[in-house]
Amino acid sequence: MTMEEVDSGRDAMEIDGCEPEGQEKMRENAVPDGFNANYLKVYYGKLFPHSDLFKWMSYGNDGKHPACDQSYIGRREFSFTLADDIYLRFQSFNSVHEMENSIKEKCPFKIDIGPVYSVDPTKRHAYAQSGDNVFTPVERELVFDIDITDYDDVRYCCSGADVCLDCWPLMTVAIKVIDTALRDDFGFNHILWVYSGRRGVHCWVCDGRARRLSNEQRAAIADYFRVYKGNENSQKKVSLVGPALHPFLARSYTEVLKDFFEEKLLPGQKLFSTEERYEKILKIIPDESITSELRGKWQENRRSSISKEDINAIRWEQLKHMLQSGKQKAQGLRRCVEEIVFSYTYPRLDMEVSKHMNHLLKAPFCVHPKTGRVCVPIDPKSCEEFDPTSVPTLSKLLEELNMGGFRADADDEWERTSLGKSVKFFRLSFLQPLLKSCKEEIESAYNAKLQLSKNSLSW
Repeated sequence: MTMEEVDSGRDAMEIDGCEPEGQEKMRENAVPDGFNANYLKVYYGKLFPHSDLFKWMSYGNDGKHPACDQSYIGRREFSFTLADDIYLRFQSFNSVHEMENSIKEKCPFKIDIGPVYSVDPTKRHAYAQSGDNVFTPVERELVFDIDITDYDDVRYCCSGADVCLDCWPLMTVAIKVIDTALRDDFGFNHILWVYSGRRGVHCWVCDGRARRLSNEQRAAIADYFRVYKGNENSQKKVSLVGPALHPFLARSYTEVLKDFFEEKLLPGQKLFSTEERYEKILKIIPDESITSELRGKWQENRRSSISKEDINAIRWEQLKHMLQSGKQKAQGLRRCVEEIVFSYTYPRLDMEVSKHMNHLLKAPFCVHPKTGRVCVPIDPKSCEEFDPTSVPTLSKLLEELNMGGFRADADDEWERTSLGKSVKFFRLSFLQPLLKSCKEEIESAYNAKLQLSKNSLSW
């Protein structure tokens, strides 16, 4: 199969003249950019890791062990979004072949994953008619959703869905802060971070303890991370109360936020370069005499010889000196420097996503229909190296497949594309350790049940 068969609308114009062999081959196999339903058909047929996704969602219950819950995967909701925003909710699959065939047949623009319900979601109406209210979510990963658009008031390079390498590090900081707390403060181990395909990141916490949390417990964990409490109309969005920062916040500040603010965000976004920008920061300071003095200084020297590269750092140091000098006895003013840093750098979570078990979240390895980028996993250990602008795109992947020629019976086609690294990371660093832990948990629960039965018989 060639790309000409995949995309009949392709420009067939040839350019006369000689070209180097490599360039000619690349030109022959070039695929127009963008999102195309026909491209998607090839992607789901050749590259999408169906079996890995199914194994993940099964959590070890797809094996032969007598303690496996064979109904488990069949109670998980999958939701497909088709062309023209047609939604197919409450779908379920009992085998990887069933899931794969459905995805290939329907070719969804987006796949969302919901909770595991008490009964098969496709049969929910039958249970509703019986009068028994038994259709309810019973298990779901603890999830977090962080979107760059929520940082529009602190970034000046982009706005809305646009993202670049100057503002993307805000997502990197969010990953570092949240991932460390989930592991160190809550003891979770099996955490998957995924690029949303356009403007943010998703986090899946997959430990058994996390999946079985109630909505109230999820809300408590979300509240643990809550610092950004203001809205677009309030001047002071962060309020750090008490004589000392909570240990989690203190660690986040000293290990991540402070250096990022001073070394990357301050010069990168030029936070003090204009009156409009520094006024936004001055409004966070509750003392009018200090803000007036700083404003006067900065307006006075705006035509001085200070280079534009230095002015942000200089003004920040002046602000810190004014707030942290010995004459400022009020705790609120000394804490103000930290509040500014938190206001500009601390993760801004969509709290409702984390609080409720029945929230849908986009599956990894989907293709974003606006950007054509694949929702690839991000390694939290090296998240600062992640570049959203170089993520594999649908057209790029098909181009790579074209370069090697289509093979009808080949498995793991992704290995010879730029998607290969992401699939391997998902499989080796996330899925294998998770499944090992799940099998140990199943075995342990089974042995405990046997022992209990044995003990009861001995009585």
